[in-house]
Amino acid sequence: MNFDKIKDIDLFNPYILIFIMVSFVLISLPIHFTSYLLPNPSYQLFLYIFLGFLFYFFGIIISKKFLFKLNFLEKLESIQSYISIEKSNHETIHDFKIYLKELPLFGQYSKTELILILLILFSLFLQIINFYFLGGIPLFSGILKAQSTGKLWFISFIIFLPSINILLAKYNRKAHYLLFFIGIILFALTGYRTTPIAIFLSCFISLYYTRHIPIKYIILFLALISILLVTVGFVAVKSIEWQNWSLNPLELISYRAAFTLNILDKVIYLQGIAGGKLFYYTLTGYFTHVDPRILVGEIVLSKSTSITSTILGPGLLDFGAIGMFIQMFFIGFTLKTLHIIQSYKHNISTAFYAIILAQSIIWIETGPTDIVIWIFYLIAISIIIYTLLNLKIKINN
Repeated sequence: MNFDKIKDIDLFNPYILIFIMVSFVLISLPIHFTSYLLPNPSYQLFLYIFLGFLFYFFGIIISKKFLFKLNFLEKLESIQSYISIEKSNHETIHDFKIYLKELPLFGQYSKTELILILLILFSLFLQIINFYFLGGIPLFSGILKAQSTGKLWFISFIIFLPSINILLAKYNRKAHYLLFFIGIILFALTGYRTTPIAIFLSCFISLYYTRHIPIKYIILFLALISILLVTVGFVAVKSIEWQNWSLNPLELISYRAAFTLNILDKVIYLQGIAGGKLFYYTLTGYFTHVDPRILVGEIVLSKSTSITSTILGPGLLDFGAIGMFIQMFFIGFTLKTLHIIQSYKHNISTAFYAIILAQSIIWIETGPTDIVIWIFYLIAISIIIYTLLNLKIKINN
């Protein structure tokens, strides 16, 4: 295979979210053709998926027009001081293995690097303390899994994810990859697929934009993340004491996708019924102890169980089609704006673009019902505003 033909393609531009959604639908189809476990999807389901991502596409287009109209693209290109990526990161790496071998293990550390390392170690320590208070490993117990994402997990994750992304993107050192893998293992032990995948995916996106990684290693990464997705999901489901599954790991992936789309299909006929409760409890869930996904289960299935409804479901259930359109437009606009900024300014903007893109990809299944992700979106918006205002000041001066 000639990898050179596709090496210049920006694989992680915001359009990837559309590709992931189409893939998610395709993954769900085998379970419909091979079993009668779930009803076939209605045509309304595909219509609302199309409309939702049409407004996501509009958000991307308006973002580009907005920056172009304000002449910010020309300003970003003209100010060399805003291109903070190291010169070595611009050079093509012909052999990534050799590159990794040449990375220093230890050496002189900057103050910023040391602060990031200390933050990461503190977050990992909090996760270990979390397991200690739980009295076991949540990956192997459905009861512990339900209790594993409390305040300690929240603080640990919200510190670890941006810190490890900035560290890997900004500083080349072998020891940093050890912290990365320890973090993946500890967060995978909670039994939730989303957190280790968010770490793995966001860090890879950060490295993708700050290092020239050959396409063959990108393919290897996709294979590894697929294995991680299947393994953690299968082990976690099998460890839930009150559920019995006869499906193999691949069938389970297809079933989970089909079930989630089936929930979205039901939500279409219940749109607006939540009246903003999902969004309210997303923001206040850690204080009110109300899980918005359990609220989805109570509304849609009349069962007190955690249910996901894709990236489109919560907005649709809360505020109807208008809410879904606004949400998808906002996500598209924010992702594209930060994507453009980070393409000129490889620093913290790259790290947070990687974080919110990775989380948005995960939202394809889970939906935007996590306060921690909205916090990252808020930080990303702050970075956008700061960059544009600061750039305007520099131009005027």
